[in-house]
Amino acid sequence: MGLKPLNDRVIVQRKEEEEKTAGGIYIPDSAKEKPQNGVVVAAGPECKTVKDGDIVLFAKYAGSEFSMDGDELIIMREDDILGVFA
Repeated sequence: MGLKPLNDRVIVQRKEEEEKTAGGIYIPDSAKEKPQNGVVVAAGPECKTVKDGDIVLFAKYAGSEFSMDGDELIIMREDDILGVFA
């Protein structure tokens, strides 16, 4: 990764959106919501609870979205992360 977050910021790659429900019904693009979980790609030097590779749950409108090398990423404060999946 060519971008290193500063202070307590983290860069997260959002998980892929589900194509169908657990019952097998396909979801049209217009009805899909963006997932609120993803993988930490890079963590700043002041991050205390998350590290690279953690799968995290974050607030719905957290951070700022940007593109880098064809990937859609989000940069946010560590405080916007609600939890880490075990």
